[in-house]
Amino acid sequence: MSAAPVKQLDLMPPPVVKTIAQRSLIVGIVFGIVAIILAFIRPDEFYRAYLLGFMDWLGVALGSMAIIMIRHLTGGGWGVVIRRIQGAAMRTLPLLAALFIPVILGIHKLYIWAQPLDRVENTHLREHLKDITKTYLTTSGFIYRAIIYFAIWNLLSFLLSKWSQEGDKPGARDNTGRFKAVAGPGLILYGFTVSFAAIDWVMSLDPSWISTIFGLVILIGQVLAAMCFAVVVERILFNYKPMSEMLTPDFVHDHGKWMLTFIMVWAYFNYSQWLIIWAGNLPNEITYYLRRLNGGWGYVGLFIVIFHFAVPFGILLSRPFKRNIRKLVWLAVWLMVMRYLDLYWIIEPNFSKTFNFTISDLVVPVAIGGLWLAFFFRNLAALPLLPLYDPSAVEVLDPEPHHPENA
Repeated sequence: MSAAPVKQLDLMPPPVVKTIAQRSLIVGIVFGIVAIILAFIRPDEFYRAYLLGFMDWLGVALGSMAIIMIRHLTGGGWGVVIRRIQGAAMRTLPLLAALFIPVILGIHKLYIWAQPLDRVENTHLREHLKDITKTYLTTSGFIYRAIIYFAIWNLLSFLLSKWSQEGDKPGARDNTGRFKAVAGPGLILYGFTVSFAAIDWVMSLDPSWISTIFGLVILIGQVLAAMCFAVVVERILFNYKPMSEMLTPDFVHDHGKWMLTFIMVWAYFNYSQWLIIWAGNLPNEITYYLRRLNGGWGYVGLFIVIFHFAVPFGILLSRPFKRNIRKLVWLAVWLMVMRYLDLYWIIEPNFSKTFNFTISDLVVPVAIGGLWLAFFFRNLAALPLLPLYDPSAVEVLDPEPHHPENA
């Protein structure tokens, strides 16, 4: 790569990014006002929907950070071309830390273990809670652990972002070794913290139920949502330079293959959890699926199986489809909707034995999403779409051709 063309490259995001940020903020404020009203008139529904929306958008941010670390360990232009997109998503973690405050405020409405034990009608559950609320599930422990999770996530985000931004300056040093040194332990920390956060924030909604693979179920959903989100954003940017020049069919193909991989792993983890619990047939474990197979929830579960796995899996087997960003983006949008529905199916049956969809389940996640997207596009507009002086930039600016026979 010669020095002359490098100086002529304009890698800053197009103006449309700031426009989308402004519109997202308006949506977030309007829906946020409605959400605040719902918080006063329907507090129970509000806090359930808030947890749903928070976990959904948190997953995109954390999944983006995980994919960035995977790319630093494996290499490849597929990750460089979307690194700034996922970096902008990762840098929303300070906002998400602030947005966790309503979860803390609603702890007594969300979690039965945070309520007075005399309100628990089930005798066996009450005895179980007497033990666990003295050791792990305490209000103070819940808050302190959340602080630790966000501290670790924000530290990883800070280091990865700081060294990435150094690649925007001429004469930048090669941080490849640093990235790998952080990405390896970082992925391990990510796995542990997400697993414990999933236990604290979601699985403890039903403290009588346990699953050792539940954290991985949440984790794989996050990376799938993050990759789908990156495809959606790169499609928006593909109408403008420089993304129209950087995003090749080979890179789009790679993103489609990652989506296919994450879908298969998501299905494997969920099936493994179901098979082990159903085969064990233990009363304190099968209640999770008994709730979700009755009262109309079974139809939701079947819809998820078909349209979160079977149909997308079949579509993504097509090589031409994976190479076409204009087609792939629609599946990416659909899978993000299915991710929301999957979280809804996981969270809501803890509060309602029959299928129940409220206005809060729509308004509150959209309010959170509007604010999150405004912050995301603000982050995206602040930096070039490619760290030009990073050694990895050559993988996008002068990529090696892929072999056609690779699926």
